[in-house]
Amino acid sequence: MRIVLGVEYDGAPYCGWQSQVDECGVQDFVENAVKNIAEHPVRIHAAGRTDTGVHALMQVVHFDTNTQRPASAWVRGVNAFLPATVCVLWAKTVDNEFHARFSAEQRCYQYLLANQPTAPAIYADKAGWYHLPLNVSAMTDAIAYMQGEHDFSAFRASECQAKSPVKNLSTASIQAHGDFIIFNFSANAFLQHQVRNMVGALVYVGNGKHPPVFIKELLAQKDRTLSPPTFSPNGLYLAGVEYNAKWNLPDTQRTLAVI
Repeated sequence: MRIVLGVEYDGAPYCGWQSQVDECGVQDFVENAVKNIAEHPVRIHAAGRTDTGVHALMQVVHFDTNTQRPASAWVRGVNAFLPATVCVLWAKTVDNEFHARFSAEQRCYQYLLANQPTAPAIYADKAGWYHLPLNVSAMTDAIAYMQGEHDFSAFRASECQAKSPVKNLSTASIQAHGDFIIFNFSANAFLQHQVRNMVGALVYVGNGKHPPVFIKELLAQKDRTLSPPTFSPNGLYLAGVEYNAKWNLPDTQRTLAVI
């Protein structure tokens, strides 16, 4: 029997999603919690791995078990064994052909940036921060160059193990909310650090160091060394994962709510 869970977590206390030898990954905590309800060890498979400090509004995972439990046990029961910074939102039994990672059609990320003179205390590890005023209009023009299918080598981490740097961004947009800016990205898949690297480049456009066409030039040059530094992981959120409607999953997407 295959069970799918929708999981939310604050990534600040963890060394990323993936299980580690010292059990500091979010995966370690979810597996241990599920084990208590399933009454046997489980291996959790996620839609995508988030890095150290990166959060998830909606991570989708699955595991296999022969233990019969009501959906409420996979939610409230598992949550009883999780730290306060990790929460199962829903549970669903699916066909064994479903795979949280390989069945995913789109991954959606949001980046929350505080644009104010002083670093935000309340959002200390929940938002990136830039102290000088940013030109949202210029960044909006710049982000449009990212949309569509491109070779994103200019925004790829040197240690990235993806087979191809070519990805298709179906969504690339910006929203301003007072002192906060939200960057929205959706794609079939992402390269390691791609979103944080794209945000870093957009900030360099917003602060006037480069014109919007700078993004188009970076994509054409395909050279990471020519791009601005990687931005902080603090403001990055896995906001959701899209699947075919045939799986009949609960809502697998959420969005940031800025106060």
